[in-house]
Amino acid sequence: MPPPADIVKVAIEWPGAFPRLMEIDQKKPLSAIIKEVCEGWSLGNPENYALQNADSTNFYITEKNRNDIKNGSILRLTTSPAQTAQQLHERIQSSSMDAKLEALKDLASASRDITFAQEFINLDGISLLTQMVESGTERYQKLQKIMKPCFGDLLSFTLTAFVELMDHGIVSWDTFSVAFIKKIASYVNKSAMDTAVLQRSLAILESMVLNSQDLYQKVAQEITIGQLIPHLQGTDQDIQTYTIAVINALFLKAPEEKRQVDSAFHCLTASCVCACVRARKQHYSQTLPLLAAPAQRDIIFELRRIAFDVECEPNNSGSIEKRKSMYTRDYKKLGFINHVNPAVDFTQIPPGMLALDNMLYLAKHHQDAYIRIVLENSSREDKHECPFGRSSIELTKMLCEILKVGELPSENCHDFHPMFFTHDRSFKEFFCICIQLLNKTWKEMRATSEDFNKVMQVVREQIMRALAAKPNSLDQFKSRLQNLSYTEILKIRQSERMNQEDFQSRPIQLQLWNTFQELREKIQPEIMELIKQQRLNRLCEGTCFRKISCRRRQDKFWYCRLSPNHKVLHYGDLEEHPQGEVPHDSLQDKLPVADIKAVVTGKDCPHMKEKGALKQKEVLELAFSILYESDEYLNFIAPDKHEYCVWTDGLNALLGKEMTSEFTKSDLDTLLSMEMKLRLLDLENIQIPEAPPPIPKEPSNYDFVYDN
Repeated sequence: MPPPADIVKVAIEWPGAFPRLMEIDQKKPLSAIIKEVCEGWSLGNPENYALQNADSTNFYITEKNRNDIKNGSILRLTTSPAQTAQQLHERIQSSSMDAKLEALKDLASASRDITFAQEFINLDGISLLTQMVESGTERYQKLQKIMKPCFGDLLSFTLTAFVELMDHGIVSWDTFSVAFIKKIASYVNKSAMDTAVLQRSLAILESMVLNSQDLYQKVAQEITIGQLIPHLQGTDQDIQTYTIAVINALFLKAPEEKRQVDSAFHCLTASCVCACVRARKQHYSQTLPLLAAPAQRDIIFELRRIAFDVECEPNNSGSIEKRKSMYTRDYKKLGFINHVNPAVDFTQIPPGMLALDNMLYLAKHHQDAYIRIVLENSSREDKHECPFGRSSIELTKMLCEILKVGELPSENCHDFHPMFFTHDRSFKEFFCICIQLLNKTWKEMRATSEDFNKVMQVVREQIMRALAAKPNSLDQFKSRLQNLSYTEILKIRQSERMNQEDFQSRPIQLQLWNTFQELREKIQPEIMELIKQQRLNRLCEGTCFRKISCRRRQDKFWYCRLSPNHKVLHYGDLEEHPQGEVPHDSLQDKLPVADIKAVVTGKDCPHMKEKGALKQKEVLELAFSILYESDEYLNFIAPDKHEYCVWTDGLNALLGKEMTSEFTKSDLDTLLSMEMKLRLLDLENIQIPEAPPPIPKEPSNYDFVYDN
């Protein structure tokens, strides 16, 4: 007979004693269990003790998380969070440097647990730590020279504990003084600072900026982008990562007008380091600003002057028509799309003015390469020229896509390109290498203007394959590209196709495959509309849902269905499970579809956040909620995965959102495959009968033999 579900078998440790094997009754209060454990070791005052996970987390066991205890878990009896917080609060104020250091080390570790953190914060622990940072460290300034490592560790563990405590979101960031901000900023501004202290200080500044507009103003007064840039020039990837996080936080919170006039912003835009070096987060998320029209005109004039070695003519030299004709001719040679007013070419964002900025950098810092590209193409036939202006704009846009410039920060990005830390203008140098690659590939492909997109696809593949090798410098990247000529790309493609069963060497098969894919894409919207109608029809039929409480399952039901005009959800309680559809008039409550604000699933559902909510994996996978008005919601737990997908898809369809469930993808693939087969049969002129063929009759006589 299996043990009751509420009984969990665990081992409990106590320092200096043999571990005890116990059966914990989850229906008992946690205080009663702790009292029983203390009595087993003859310990008084059980209210001063608590249970911890005996693993790397050391998190306390509470009434909220006790259901996470599994059979075979190892727990530890220890002092209660309140007692531990009180002891550490006293220890970190010790006059002994060694005792203080050990206390801060223990505090940094314990602060990861929200239960302990709440108790320590209740003792005004955050204020104590900030005071230690603001003024307490001054006491040890004289000892810094002879005890520098110890001083660095003291400060490092103090800041670590502070970061861990603040990460729980219990205390508002708006409560900190200017003195504290200045002290943290001073650690970042110092040229030589302990790595751990610098890392924690950067993390604190990032959180301050992101969590408070008022703190952004104060931080921006204490630290500039220029002071942060040197931290990007080291070799420590964590420091580079945290530095970029602070830089991007400052950009995210900066007013629009400040982004456009801040010279430091333009300096970093030129470097563009933060576009592509996120090992942990990808923080560069601002669209590059458009410069004023006069600046555009001056840059375009400068590009013309450098390319054709001409001086700007005075306003009274020649007729206006003659000058316009001359400018138009030169702008055409430069490869702009709009020959009359090239500034129009840079209105698309991305890449915006970044493309023009890159072109000017190439013209000034790689003048020979720039002039060669322009003159080579202006001397070719019109259809064979590689337009420099258009190529630069499209290439810059492509580089932004590859490096994800302009996208919101992502915690899932793990790309780290060390070569972008090897040059002050790394992105511009990156562009200069790639634009020369584009011109070289254009010539190798003997391309015409009609082949522009094909050339860009090849160039993208060349860049992606070179970046995949993670070159340590721009020179290594350039060397890698030299081994990825158009001929080599064709060989690689051919080799990859040979390794795929669906793509053999016959060109006709590739053409058929492309045609097949195009047809699928063309009919896919029709199939999605069909699936959408099916989902809405199922919602109109309605579903019976079981009511589940946080303690036990009860045989109570409720029913929900969509009105035929798709404008109202009807729902109401039932005494028993219905045998068929429940009519609208028997359902007492209504919810207009127009009032629905959002549909959430899983852990985001209100009934999954409530204390004591059933959070088993199978329940979480079936939970969804409809949010309406300000704080009203309708909670569901679907009877099975299929009904869950039908309802979430149907509700998303009602709200005009995409249907993304696994059943929708499966139905889409099945229906697309079926439709494609029917169309292929139709191409072969094979008639499909309206009715299925008859099932063969069962033989009346089984008395037969096979004569060999």
